[in-house]
Amino acid sequence: MATESTAVYVYGIVPADVEPEPHATGVGDPPGEVAVVRHGQIAALVSPLESGRPLGTPEDLTAHEELLDGSVTVTPVLPLRFGAVMTDTDAVENELLEANEEQFRAALEQLEGRAQFVIRGRYVEDTILRELLDENAEAARLRDEIHGKPEDATRNARIMLGELINQAIEIKRAEDTATVVSELEKLGALINQRGPSHEEDAIHLAVLIETSREAELEDMFRRLVANWGGRVELNLLGPMAAYDFVTTRAPQG
Repeated sequence: MATESTAVYVYGIVPADVEPEPHATGVGDPPGEVAVVRHGQIAALVSPLESGRPLGTPEDLTAHEELLDGSVTVTPVLPLRFGAVMTDTDAVENELLEANEEQFRAALEQLEGRAQFVIRGRYVEDTILRELLDENAEAARLRDEIHGKPEDATRNARIMLGELINQAIEIKRAEDTATVVSELEKLGALINQRGPSHEEDAIHLAVLIETSREAELEDMFRRLVANWGGRVELNLLGPMAAYDFVTTRAPQG
């Protein structure tokens, strides 16, 4: 599969009986055709990659995730971190699969019948601000003090108000996240709480759940949307590979 001018890009580990979809493609320009390298009861999803070709474009990342996320609907997948490149298929079999056979097989057994989902929510700015001002008399007082006055004349009050709002949002975030975590635990989910990437983030949770309970997860999500309508903009992403729970990196070879 590999020649002097090509290397092998590795996407993830799957059971050995997996076959790639016909004409499945991955990273590269043009995209490389996906193949399987097997060893015993495990295998790796791979594709050829021009040696020295830089990785990291949005197209590469999308191809990596689409292949793994598409595979997880039919088989357990142990995802490798983006950018795992080895010299050839012999290196994939000997240095990756054979060297980690027991670890990979055990991880695949744990992932059997499970997939990752991500629940993400961001506060609706006007709604959460009204909520915070209704609950915090000092913040409401500062808002009234600032209203209609020049920015320079109210600089200290604006700083104090901003700090109060940020602190209040942190408290709301913790409370709202705890509410969702409690509901997810009823579904037997494993949960990984991601840190906020925006000051108005409300919830950001990675969830590993049995695929047989996906409908229950969707019902729970719909209840959240109904309860928090107009307050939090919610998204449910998945199913996807278990990036937050069992990712590993291939040795460079």
